[in-house]
Parts: sequence; C-alpha cells; structure tokens
Amino acid sequence: MIKFIRYILYCSFACSAAQAQNSVPSGQLRGIVWADGRPLPFASIGFSDLKTGAVTNEAGEYTLQHIPAGRHQLQVSAVGFVKHAQPVQIKAGGITRLDITLQTASSSLNEVVVTGTLKPVTKMESPVPVDVFTPLFFRKNPTPSLFDALQNINGVRPQLNCNVCNTGDIHINGLEGPYTMVMIDGMPIVSALSTVYGLSGIPNSLVERVEIVKGPASTLYGSEAVAGLINIITKDPETAPRLTADVFSTSWQEYNVDLGLRFNAGNAHSLLGVNYYNYQHPIDNNGDGFTDVTLQHRISVFNKWSFARKQQRIASLAARYYYEDRWGGDMRWGKQWRGTDSIYGESIRTSRLEVIGSYQLPLREKIMLQYSFNVHDQNSAYGKTWFLANQKIAFAQLTWDKQLGSHNLLAGIPLRYTYYDDNTVATEKPTPHGPADAPTKTWLPGVFLQDEIRLFPKHTLLLGMRYDYNSIHGSILTPRLAYKWAPTEQDVLRLNIGTGYRVVSVFTEDHAALTGARQVVIREDLRPEKSWNINLNYVKKINLNNAFLGLDMSAFYTRFSNKIIPDYNTSPDSIIYNNLDGYAVSKGFSLNADIAFSFPLKILAGATLMDVNTITHVNGQNIKQRPLLTERVTGTWTASYTLARWGLTIDYTGNIYGPMKLPLLGPLDPRPANSPVWSLQNIQFTKKCTNGWEVYGGVKNLLNFRPRKDAIARSTDPFDKKVVHDPQGNVLPTPDNPYALTFDPSYVYAPNQGIRGFLGVRWTVK
Repeated sequence: MIKFIRYILYCSFACSAAQAQNSVPSGQLRGIVWADGRPLPFASIGFSDLKTGAVTNEAGEYTLQHIPAGRHQLQVSAVGFVKHAQPVQIKAGGITRLDITLQTASSSLNEVVVTGTLKPVTKMESPVPVDVFTPLFFRKNPTPSLFDALQNINGVRPQLNCNVCNTGDIHINGLEGPYTMVMIDGMPIVSALSTVYGLSGIPNSLVERVEIVKGPASTLYGSEAVAGLINIITKDPETAPRLTADVFSTSWQEYNVDLGLRFNAGNAHSLLGVNYYNYQHPIDNNGDGFTDVTLQHRISVFNKWSFARKQQRIASLAARYYYEDRWGGDMRWGKQWRGTDSIYGESIRTSRLEVIGSYQLPLREKIMLQYSFNVHDQNSAYGKTWFLANQKIAFAQLTWDKQLGSHNLLAGIPLRYTYYDDNTVATEKPTPHGPADAPTKTWLPGVFLQDEIRLFPKHTLLLGMRYDYNSIHGSILTPRLAYKWAPTEQDVLRLNIGTGYRVVSVFTEDHAALTGARQVVIREDLRPEKSWNINLNYVKKINLNNAFLGLDMSAFYTRFSNKIIPDYNTSPDSIIYNNLDGYAVSKGFSLNADIAFSFPLKILAGATLMDVNTITHVNGQNIKQRPLLTERVTGTWTASYTLARWGLTIDYTGNIYGPMKLPLLGPLDPRPANSPVWSLQNIQFTKKCTNGWEVYGGVKNLLNFRPRKDAIARSTDPFDKKVVHDPQGNVLPTPDNPYALTFDPSYVYAPNQGIRGFLGVRWTVK
C-alpha cells in the first residue's frame, strides 16, 4: 500500500511539472548552416544553457522546437570547421529565422604553418604573422607558373623587369625582388640566379600551400630574407591525391599541362609531378616591331619521396629538374641571329637541378638534418651581349627542438657554400696580362637560437639571435623579438621586431645590368645590406548573424643601411652601383578582409598603402627620393559565387596599382615619368562534374590594359648604330633622334599581354 501511494504521488508531481513546463511561453528556431558558400549537412546545433539540440539535414537545414522564450546561447559545430557561438533571442509563440556561416579550419587561425618559427604550429599560436594560401585560392585565376599566381595577393607583386624577355622578380611591400627569399619546403634554394630565372616551372599540382612572411626573417633563414620570404610547401606523398591533371590553353595559343601522380614502393611513398608550358606564337599588337610576350618552351619535373621509419621519424628526399628556352625581340628574329648585331633578340636558356631532403636522427632528442643542393646553368644572349653563368649552392642545417617547461627552444647550425662564375666583370681579377677569371666562392657558417616562452595562457614571447660568418664580409649578427597576445579565440595581436641582411650579386639580380643597353659601373666594394623592421599585426574574426568577417591589419616600418641602389639617371648609357650614403625607409599599412555570407558568396579583398623613400647625404643635406618601380597603393580582390544546383562557381579576381616612378633616359625623354593607375581583372566559370572532373574557362585582362606603345625606347635601332655621342659620352639630339634616346627595354611596369580567353579541364583521383 505504501509503495502504491508513493507511485501515485510521483505520477502526480511528474504531470504537474510537465503541465508547468508546457505553460512556459516558447518558440522555434529555424535556419540553414552554410560553409564555403554551400549548405553544410550533419552540423550539430544546440543551446549551451538548455538540454536541446539537433543535426542539420542534407540541405543544411535545422529546426529547434519548444525553446523557452528569452535570450539563450547558441552553439554550432562540425568536423573541420571553427566552432560558432552567439546569443539568440527567442520570441514567444513565434518562429525565429537564423542562417549561420561556419568558417573552415583551413582558412582560419587553426591553419598549421611552419615558416614563422621553423616548426609546425597553428596560425593562431604562431607569434609571427604568416599569410597562408592553398591551391583553391590559386585556382580562382589559373596561371602557368607560381610567379604569375602571386599577382592577387595583397602586398605581393610580380614585377617584370624587361619588356623584351619578360624576366621578373617578386616585390613585397614595395621592396625590390632581391629582398625576397623564395624557398621550397623550407630550403633556401630559389636564390641569386633563380631569383630572376627560376621562379617559373614549379608544378602547381604539387603545391600544398604557400606561406608568406612580410618582414625580415634572417634570424632563422640567413641572407636574403630582408623584405620577407615565400615558402612553397609541397604535398605529402602519403596523403596527396593518387592522380591530378590540369590542362588549359588560351586564345593566344599558350598551352600548359600540369600532372601529378602518387605511388608506393615498399615502405616508401612517392609523388611525381610534371609541368610543361609552350608558347610559340609571336604577336605584336602594339606595333613596335617587337614581340609583346616572350615565346617560351619550358619543362619541369619534380619527384618527392617519404620513407616509413620507426617511431614515425621523418625522412624525405625530393628533386626537381627545370629547363626553359625563351626568346623575345624583333619579330624577324631567328636562332641564327642569336648573339649577333644584325637583328635584335634576347634568348635565354636556363637549366637547373635541385635536390632537397630532411632526416630526423635516431636519437632520443628531436634533432633534424636538412640539406639542399642546386646547380644552375645560364646561357643567355641579350642582343650581341652574352651572359654565361654557373652557380652551385650547397646547404645543410642541423636543428634541435626541445621543450623545457614554458620554454620551447630551437637551436640550429647552418652552413652554406656558394660557387658563382660568369663572363662579366663581377668574377674577374686584374693581372699583368689582363683580366683573369676568378669565380666567387663563399662560405657562410652560422648558429642560431630561438626561445619561444609561454608567459601566460594568452601571452607568448619569442626571442631569437643568429650569428653568421661570411668568408668575404665577416661577422653578421641578426637578433629578433616577437610578442603575441590572444585575449580571445577571435582576437590576436602580434608585435615583431627583427633584422635582415643580404649579400648582393648584381648581375644575377638586376636584369638591366645584362641587356647590353647600358654600361655597368661598380664604384666600390659593395657591403652587405642590412635592415631593421617593426611590424604590428592585429587579426579579428567576427561572427555576424548571416556572415563571417575576418580582418587582418598590419602596420610596418623597415629601415635599410648600406642599401645598394642602381643609378640610372647620372648617365643614360650607364648603371652605377654603390652603397647608399644614407638610408632607405619602407613604411605603410595593409588591410585584408575575408567575408563569407550565408548565401553562396565569398569575398577576399585587401589594400596596402606604402611610403618608400631613400634619404641620401649630400654636402651635409638629406635628399629624399622615391625609388623606381615602387607604387604607393595597391589593391587586390577575389569574389566567388557558387550556384550549387548547377555545380557552377564564378570567380572574379583582380588587382589595382597606383602610379610608379619609371626610368627615363634623360631630360628630353617624352615619356611620362610615372605610370598610370592600372588594373588587371579576370573572370572564370568552373563547372564541377562527376568522378573528380572539372571544366573551367573565362577571360583574362578584361579591361585589355596594356602599357604605352613606346615602352621600348628606340626599338627601331636596338644596337644604337645611329646614336650620336659627344666627347663626354652624352647622347646628342639629332634629326633621327630628337629626344636623345638610346635603346632601352627597362621602362616597364605591366605585362604587354592584352585580353584573352582561356579554357581548361581538371581531373583529381583521390
């Protein structure tokens, strides 16, 4: 009887509680969860303060019922995406509509990077700001080389250095290409000669991501990391797709083939990539008698191996062979005129071999051996001027990574050997019988130590110091300091102070010194350039009701000493090199915005404002000048819209550049001293098909922008046979040459290639 009474009372209380709960005003919450412009199925959604939740269906839709009226904390999560949390106001007796956009982890602060600290760490945890770009970004504007692919990255500009042969380098924050270090898998093998000639031909199908650090990084990477560095991370042979193929062509009859193949051999995994590019259709749309775009024939083969070892220790080996034959010049030119003064042409043949590897020693401590070796052979003819060069670089580095309490130590012993020889005055020495060949052989041993200290859960301090001994220039010291404060998961503030240095090789870096159009004058022994930089970076992630907004802001200041600046103005027939008696400054501000809407639209946009100047001491006064080919403002954008029902994506990409100071040939030169504001814009349509197939096509250079027709000075007299000089060597105006000009292709700021269509196909087998 007692048990029966207890049971009746229990049922009564339960019914009363249920009735009381049903009497509380409630409402519903409905909506769609989006990611990358598409509905996201199987995402978990619920309230942290209530015991209620749901999972989105295949259309990304969700419904939460019987939610008590009032303000509650909503949480949304899915594998591979950043967790989303926000307060929601529920209306009594009504339906609240809320669409939510999740940010993919690969494009958020959780991206793993290695460039900033030489070891894997999430982008949020890294005290050094690192920009990360995946192949998905580069596919929005397909290009035949990584050099061209960088044109839509804020603060990074591929710069053409010659209107004839189209060689170029990469500028970061307005600083010339030689200040940028380019690496493959962390190995500094793309340098010196290859800074100008070897940036093409890296197979895009093998690129896992590209990491960019803006600002000096010589503490970890040594010489050349003065303005910043670009690290090309290749795919892991164990996880890469089994097969990738990307083939496209343009209406200019350009053909590009990019292939990737993964296979296993016992306990080893291998990834093979081939890139082939061919353009053999000379075009002269501007009517100057010269090719608008250099004709090229290029092949690059890359093979990377990873080996299975005990305790998951690392062992990898990779090699790349690159060959290119390109020419530009007079439309009548043929190979029989190579190196002669009959018909002008610039013919460049590049052959290059690279080997890189890493091996973790079988010790209890984490000690890694990294090594690289490259051979670069250059055979070029600029009109009748020959440039024959051979370069060999061997590099090895031993690093020790150790965690001691709150200190994460990284120590390293690097060693680099550089052999360089060419047929210019750079590698000559005087003898009683005349100049003799004297190849440059440089040893560069060093040691560095980095300590990353976790002061508090939200505060990190990084201290670093590097000592190098250059066998020619002596001791070089480069300190570094970085501080990171992350008050929330959506806010990161970084302060970086560091130094950089580089040893200059004029003839491998400055194409204008090789064309034969000007005489090269080196007035003194060139000392290493040095720089100090301070960079303040703030990253903010904002979850809006129907969109996601990411902001990345940076203010930077870099000061150079011993800066080497080519002087084009003192004499129109010469380029004079010496260390600047003064200093140079690069300062500015950059902003990147990443916007993903609940509907399938995503926008990446950025702008950089720069003030780059040189201050020269002359007779007790400071003379301020703006360097050539340096813009004050740049902007980039990428807008992508997806029509999920049709499997169609539309990508609109572009960039815009402010005026640049251009090299004139004297006071009578009629060409403008500054370039106009110019922009390259592209549109692409991509159709996703079944079984990993994609078809894409579009239009490049929608505005059909091209430089002035007279960008090449005196293209009708490229060997200056009709130019008259006075006894001092100055060019005199004549009826045939009223502006006192000489042949010069260095008045260049934008590609000569106009509007063109393209069509391609991709196939991926995972």
